[in-house]
Amino acid sequence: MVSKRAVCTVCDIACQLQVEVSDGRVTRVSPSANPVIAENYCLKGISAPRLYDRPDRLTQPLRRVGERGGGEFEPVSWDEAMGEIAQRLSTVIDRHGPEAFAVSTSNWNTSVENGMGRRVMNLLGSPNWVSGVAMCMGNTAAVNKITYGWFPWPDLINTDLVVLFGHNPRKHSWTPIYRLIRQMQAKGGKLIVLDPRVSGQASRADVHLQLCSGTDAAMCLGWLNVIIEEKLYDKEFVRDWTVGFDDIAERAAEYPPERVADITGVDAQLIRRAARMYAGARSAVIPWSPVADQQVSSTSIIRLQAILRAICGHLDVPGGELLYGFNPEMRSESVIEMHEALSPEQRAKQLGYNQFPVYTHRVGEMLGPHTERVYGNRYANLIMGSYMANPSLLFRAMSTGDPYPVKAFFTLGNNTLMSYPNQQQVRAGLLKQDLIVAHELFMTPTARLADFVLPGDTWLERPNVHDSFGWRSWLVASEKAIDPPGECRSVFEFWRDLGTRMGLAEHLPWTSLESMLDYRLEPSGMTYKQFCARHDMKLAPKAYRTYRKRGFATPSGKVELRSSILEELGFDPLPYHREAPRSVDHPMTVFIGVREDPYFQTGQRQLPSARKLSPWPTVFVHPDDATTYGLTQEAWAEVESVHGTVQAKVDIRPDMLPGHLRVPHGWWFPELLDTIPDAGASLHNDGMLIADGPDHLDREQGVPHFKGFAGRIRALTDPPAHIPLTLFGDAGRSS
Repeated sequence: MVSKRAVCTVCDIACQLQVEVSDGRVTRVSPSANPVIAENYCLKGISAPRLYDRPDRLTQPLRRVGERGGGEFEPVSWDEAMGEIAQRLSTVIDRHGPEAFAVSTSNWNTSVENGMGRRVMNLLGSPNWVSGVAMCMGNTAAVNKITYGWFPWPDLINTDLVVLFGHNPRKHSWTPIYRLIRQMQAKGGKLIVLDPRVSGQASRADVHLQLCSGTDAAMCLGWLNVIIEEKLYDKEFVRDWTVGFDDIAERAAEYPPERVADITGVDAQLIRRAARMYAGARSAVIPWSPVADQQVSSTSIIRLQAILRAICGHLDVPGGELLYGFNPEMRSESVIEMHEALSPEQRAKQLGYNQFPVYTHRVGEMLGPHTERVYGNRYANLIMGSYMANPSLLFRAMSTGDPYPVKAFFTLGNNTLMSYPNQQQVRAGLLKQDLIVAHELFMTPTARLADFVLPGDTWLERPNVHDSFGWRSWLVASEKAIDPPGECRSVFEFWRDLGTRMGLAEHLPWTSLESMLDYRLEPSGMTYKQFCARHDMKLAPKAYRTYRKRGFATPSGKVELRSSILEELGFDPLPYHREAPRSVDHPMTVFIGVREDPYFQTGQRQLPSARKLSPWPTVFVHPDDATTYGLTQEAWAEVESVHGTVQAKVDIRPDMLPGHLRVPHGWWFPELLDTIPDAGASLHNDGMLIADGPDHLDREQGVPHFKGFAGRIRALTDPPAHIPLTLFGDAGRSS
């Protein structure tokens, strides 16, 4: 038996685990032998070998032979598939221009690419790269950059106070963060939670602000009002290192706690108490939360969190939010990606460049000189969240041809159909493509629509050094444990093969993923193998208050409480609260995007052990609402928005805020792919509920409103006809 260390990329946390191998097979995945990180594991990582060994895993390239979406494919060699893909992509580019080529990816699971995808796209001239990070952490990074030039990492190990905006880290979800919060509380630290649910974290909080979903910006403005009115801010830092304090003070004055109480439903005195706790803490952090990413006021919420950190003295200090910068021992993917190869003309064609510019190349160009001045490189694609196209505008162009045709689409480990708002529009856009290529582990509703389905590898089957998506200066070793089965190949190999066939060989000198890692690690003086031999994890030394020597990577060189970039772009330079659209016919408030512990995004639903833990899509309802709408426990119900409907089982829970519905993300039934073309995605996935018209999008980013839109619920007499009553056991179908 051989033991290896591997970084699990099932989700975006990237825990290092111990992998035992015998006769070329993974026999066990267990917690790391390193005692510092030994408790950082969850059931998704531990159960990965059972998932990846399933007989329905894709192991050879497939080419569509029937109608798109019909599910008819034939085996094809890699050489034949890649030759035809390159030829058909060249035809699309020749006919419509390189902007007619778009890619959606995620950079975890199958799609760890070390910057190769963006490099090939930039060299070809396509600006239309999208990812789920446009609505989940990547956009947070981009908004933080316009405020103080980088996306800070919370120093949870040393902090005294944690503030969670709707985030609920658990033993099997965001496990390291969960552990650090528990350790912080065990040492006497405090916890503030803002959440319409009485979540696990909320139940342990010192202060729980049970606010109405979608009112987080108003709450932040209320905190600012208290902190400024009572002069609780760091006066020296505000004087020396911020611009626009008088302006933000004037905006915050519009939101006294009593007004915020009316908006959020939280008592004004509790709002004051929480604000004082945060401002008065010796050190405090506001870790990332998807709640801030997914509202009509998303840019404002993220900016308000950044402003709170800055004016209260919690930025780039021990126990606060740390500005790491590029890791000096590993070349960043931002360098590998070659954004400089994309011409200004092609950048300007990026979908979203004008309408929703915050995370596009447009703001990237504005920040470039300042990023280079402070961090030594013009491009900082943190969490892949900069230089992106806007997903809603991309799928609209794919479906309508406005403002120009998009006719070739690659989806890499992404299950695109189910990963974005307005699922109806995503499907319409996919059906109008001349070429779709999917790189995946399993057949999915998205892959079923593809012309070519290519089998990908997993984190157990490739070498890697995880660099925290360029965010913090931590490098974690990941050894290849086994060879991928059949003809499975990495997305790195896919991009190198395609780029070579498209005439880009001189720009793609790396012959293997390991040689790419050797190149990236050159600044450390180590090869990939040497790094793995010497380190589990390597942290670059951290200097604090680095802005005192080099300033912030913004146009002013300071923290921009009043944003010069937003002002130049014609947006409100100050954060604000914006009400989401309401509907008389849809009196309830719905929030979506919540994940169950056994799953990440739309994955893992092929695994019986996961499905036994969470077998059905489930809508959470308060008992009072269940009574009002005639709902019973575990009966089926339909949730409706102004845009669409989904069906789910009812879970009546007193920990919900009355008037609210929680709908989970990512539901489909892989065992039904041969029965229903999309395996239930159009009946159960939350993307069916989300509108992405102007009233439902954040103005600056074009991010959809997931948290607190208008909806209603009604009981269903019978379960959906396509779902068997029992999925497991002798009477049911095996998953």
